[in-house]
Amino acid sequence: MEVQPLLQVEKLAMKKMKIYKQSKLRYLSRSALASMFIGFGVIVAFKTGSFFYLEHSPFTYPMAAITFGAAIILISYGGGDLFTGNTFYYTFAALRRKLRWPEVIRLWLTSYGGNILGAVAFALLILATGLFREHNVNGFLLSVAEKKMNAPTLELFFRAILCNWLVCLAFFIPMSLKGDGAKLFAMMLFVFCFFISGYEHSIANMCTFAIALVVEHPDTISWGGVLHNLIPVTFGNLIGGGILMAVMYHYVNKPFMDEHEEA
Repeated sequence: MEVQPLLQVEKLAMKKMKIYKQSKLRYLSRSALASMFIGFGVIVAFKTGSFFYLEHSPFTYPMAAITFGAAIILISYGGGDLFTGNTFYYTFAALRRKLRWPEVIRLWLTSYGGNILGAVAFALLILATGLFREHNVNGFLLSVAEKKMNAPTLELFFRAILCNWLVCLAFFIPMSLKGDGAKLFAMMLFVFCFFISGYEHSIANMCTFAIALVVEHPDTISWGGVLHNLIPVTFGNLIGGGILMAVMYHYVNKPFMDEHEEA
């Protein structure tokens, strides 16, 4: 049974809540840090993928997917507070009656806001470096951003559900593993699966869109396109982490969690 990992999830949620109560600014800063770490993953993924994209290689997405794994390692070991993971952690803690739902909503909104700030700040840093100024470097990123901004709304929603289900598993499954090597391999494998499958992650999209908007870009990449993507993707991520992870794991493990509390 998954009792011990779920107890870790609960403990992590309460730790995050403690940080929020101590200092909302500190919590907001941790959230900004998380999306900056995602930004590093976005940069290395699209930088690597661009070499293959220019040659029209079938390895474009696989190579980008492999290198994007750097983001989850940075978040897991470097700290940070990601909205997508919090949909799982806080929902589970609320179902366990450790958090109240108004607190959960405030935590979600604060982490999401911090993630936006971090994405914008990171994009401005990338703009200042000039590394993504040339089209032979940013072409792959812009093509992906354009597709994401113009995909059908309902498809984006369901891709987002599957995405955060998989991403939350990427954080949850390693809690049962021993040794950093096994944990790192599992995390990178799950992230590779989400990236290569074409699912939609709201915070990764924020970072991608922010960079696409600050560099020279076609008219097909716009603020309207950002909203068209992020609104359904955010709600899809919420269902993936909140329902398919938190509610499901709470339901199937409730008898065992109750037994643990009684013991």
